[in-house]
Formats: sequence, C-alpha cells, structure tokens
Amino acid sequence: MAEAVRSLERAFDLLEHLADAGGEMALSELTEVSGLPMPTIYRLMRTLVNKGYVRQEPSKRYALGPRLVRLGEGAGRLLGTWAQPVLSRLVDAVGETANMAVLEGDEAVYVAQVPSKHSMRMFTEVGRRVQPHCTGVGKALLSQLSDERVRGILARTGMDAHTPNTLTDVDTLLAELKRIREQGYALDDEEQELGVRCVAVPLQGAPALTALSVSGPSGRMTSDAVPNVVPIMQDAAERFAKELGPPAS
Repeated sequence: MAEAVRSLERAFDLLEHLADAGGEMALSELTEVSGLPMPTIYRLMRTLVNKGYVRQEPSKRYALGPRLVRLGEGAGRLLGTWAQPVLSRLVDAVGETANMAVLEGDEAVYVAQVPSKHSMRMFTEVGRRVQPHCTGVGKALLSQLSDERVRGILARTGMDAHTPNTLTDVDTLLAELKRIREQGYALDDEEQELGVRCVAVPLQGAPALTALSVSGPSGRMTSDAVPNVVPIMQDAAERFAKELGPPAS
C-alpha cells in the first residue's frame, strides 16, 4: 500500500515538472529534475500515456495530455467558487470590485468577481479573456513566468494599445515585470481602460498561475491609495494560496 502511494506521488510530481517546463520534456530531462531512476520514470510515464494524461510526441518527448483539460476545467470552475469569500473580504476592506484570474494558454481569464457596493463600479464578466500585457491581473500572472516564456506569449498575442498608457514594447514590459517581482504587486494605470486603475497581486505558491486584483475609478483608486491597498491584498493572497495548497503534514 505504501509503495502504491509513493508511485502516485511520483506520478503527480512528474506531471508538475512537465507543467513547470511549459508542458513538454524529454525523458532525460525528467530524470534530471526529478532525481528518479530512468526506468522508474519510463514506467510511470507509460501508465500516464495509456490513461491519456500524458502523450508522447513523434520526437519521443513527453507532453501533458488532453485528459488533463477536463480535470483543469472542473477545478477552474471550483476555484472561482472557493475564491468568493476571499474576494468578498477584499471588497469589504478596500471598497472596490475584486477579481481573480488565471493564465489559460496565452490569455488572462477572469474566473471570479465580487462587485463593489458603489453605484459607480467596475464590472468584468466572469469568463472574459484579456491580453495579459495591459491588465493588472495579466501582468501579475506574467511576472510568475520566465522572460523567455513571456516573450513567447507576447509574440503570439501581440501588444495592442488599448489606451495611450498601454505598454506596447516587449523590453519595457519585461522591465515592468521585474519591478512587479521585486515590489510584489502589479498596477494597471489606465492601461486597459481610461479612468480605471487596478492593483493586482500574484498568488505565490498556488497550484496554478493565479492573481487577485481590485479595480475602481481612478478618482477613487488614486495613486495615493495604492500603498494602503497593497498589503491588504498581499495578505489575502497569502492566506488563499495556503488554503489552495496541500495540507500540512
């Protein structure tokens, strides 16, 4: 029984290594990052291939398989439900609309929202997909990736200018992402929509790339308000990431 559990843990570890590497790795690369013997990895990967959770490419490299999509979609729907109490507390503390988004493919996808109680408030439809370079949640999501992966995403999505404030140069955005990693939050300073300012933080250690944000009219969400909002959001993100993580052993 103990051996069966250990094998299950190893299989999930290999899936996470694949995800961390962008979804595809060679057997030798999996051996290096996992520290497991190559025959052990081969047996586990063959099982995952047979179940459809991994596929083997013509190049013999292993890639995440299509059956994971259904699992991810189901978990994603639940993630929005789990986030509602966290977002509600953020709305109570900050007074502005709170959102949660994940990186799905090359886009930021809003999976949950709790609106502000103000009559003038920001509204983003759950399920909406946006380019990541021009939104607070998008930049918070990109900041959790390597520059190489960010360049790949931007090469595919482009960097459309939604307002005069939108960053449309790759190197400028990469410098912005470096600042976000250092300061722990991202700012959409009327880059997606004029008159709207958004503060976002990544969920460090969450099972998937996730970010929380609060957004409101720039007249209320002023530059002076941002330093007060950030620690509230970082605390909420830290608590929620712990809730989503594995239980303490």
